[in-house]
Amino acid sequence: MVAKNETEFRFQKKQRLLRTTDFRRVYAQRQSVAIGPLVMYGAEQVTKLSHARIGISVSRRVGNAVARNQWKRRLREAFRKVKTQFSPDFDVVVVVRATGKPATGQNAAMDTEQLLLGLMNRLRLKVRRSGE
Repeated sequence: MVAKNETEFRFQKKQRLLRTTDFRRVYAQRQSVAIGPLVMYGAEQVTKLSHARIGISVSRRVGNAVARNQWKRRLREAFRKVKTQFSPDFDVVVVVRATGKPATGQNAAMDTEQLLLGLMNRLRLKVRRSGE
């Protein structure tokens, strides 16, 4: 049995964008921001859920399967740690630009978390401005 506080930090299936239609809906909003190797697209959720959802897109231009999976693991872990600071009614898609393997180490992981938070804050402001 998993304790409640442990489940809060898991990256559950309900926190992911899984369907192509969800990805297309986020891309169709045409709201994006970029910092370094990451581009984040965002849209408000159609059905107001109580949690943010993330989709990750890493193309073959980034590198081989090992590099692509390292990026996905790094982004999932960073999202898992900072998801409480994301807008709860927001869906985002993170696209990794062609950069090769992600940097390794504790500092690189913290940098990725800070990148995600920075992107989310900028994207939230951009979406609010366009909705006014």
